[in-house]
Amino acid sequence: MDCRALCLSLLDYKTEKYVVAKNRKVGLLYRLLQLGVLLYLLIWVFLVKKGYQDVDTSLQTAVVTKVKGVAYTNTSELGVRLWDATDYVIPPQGENVFFIITNLIVTPHQRQGTCAENEQIPDGRCSQDSDCPVGMPVKAGNGVKTGRCLPAGNSTQGTCEIFAWCPVETKSMPRKPLLGDAEDFTVYIKNFIRFPKFNFSKTNVDTDKTLLKSCHFGPNNLYCPIFHVGSVVRWAGSTFEDIALEGGVIGIHIEWDCDLDQPGSECNPHYSFSRLDHKFTKSISSGYNFRFAKYYRDAAGMEFRTLIKAYGIRFDVLVNGRAGKFNIIPTVINLASGVALMGALWFPAGCEC
Repeated sequence: MDCRALCLSLLDYKTEKYVVAKNRKVGLLYRLLQLGVLLYLLIWVFLVKKGYQDVDTSLQTAVVTKVKGVAYTNTSELGVRLWDATDYVIPPQGENVFFIITNLIVTPHQRQGTCAENEQIPDGRCSQDSDCPVGMPVKAGNGVKTGRCLPAGNSTQGTCEIFAWCPVETKSMPRKPLLGDAEDFTVYIKNFIRFPKFNFSKTNVDTDKTLLKSCHFGPNNLYCPIFHVGSVVRWAGSTFEDIALEGGVIGIHIEWDCDLDQPGSECNPHYSFSRLDHKFTKSISSGYNFRFAKYYRDAAGMEFRTLIKAYGIRFDVLVNGRAGKFNIIPTVINLASGVALMGALWFPAGCEC
């Protein structure tokens, strides 16, 4: 009998009892809480956060870059020279990370042999031959020690003789950027995006090819992918002279925030620019540089190289995005959550007071 009653009780319908408080302050607080929940649901959940949409953040993206411009230099190491994109852009094929050379330290006509280590290298200094053990690499230096200490002039101190690419690298840096004309170079940045959940694709390039021959990117010209290098540096909060001398890193951020309940033409890229290296921290490692060499042989077959320490601007193109589109499932979930929160504001059961 008890088991039958228990089973039948599962089919009972129950209602709640409520307290009716004859107090205007309590009533006002109650209505304000209800209004707050309702405003939160309508404004924040549905208007701001668009809780009625299904969201895709798995952005698929590709970036193609191309730099154009020429620069003229006349130095004792390189002579008269014209620089184009093949010379000053690394890597030449164009990726989402690329480097433009703005300054150089050139050590020409190096060949493998013996010479004195640079006196600025602590481990290369010596006062006698025993300070230069044979075969030991010079720490942070340019070669391996040969066992000889070469005195510097009439001083008892000198530097170790090393087997290396000689003469060793020049340490003096130009006071002005060698490729100062790089400020007027242009960078073509083409960005393809796709949101796979909604099968939506777009690019940041205007379809009018005539416009692309003369336009430059600006706040009112988002679909011109041609950027003036000097302008990008200024938008990142720096000056070209400051960053070109010792180098630096600039981030070009492209953000795609697409509401696909609107026409696809309303999905536009948003750009921002920032200096990514520690520009305010002066240290021996400040700026951005690296070394590379160009090798050649003379008529006798002897191998030589020209060592280049390149300073410049590294550009990182960073792409992020999200897309949203109406879907009944998140809409119902957020509505149900709001209704449940509203229901939690009813007073517990009791008597009228």
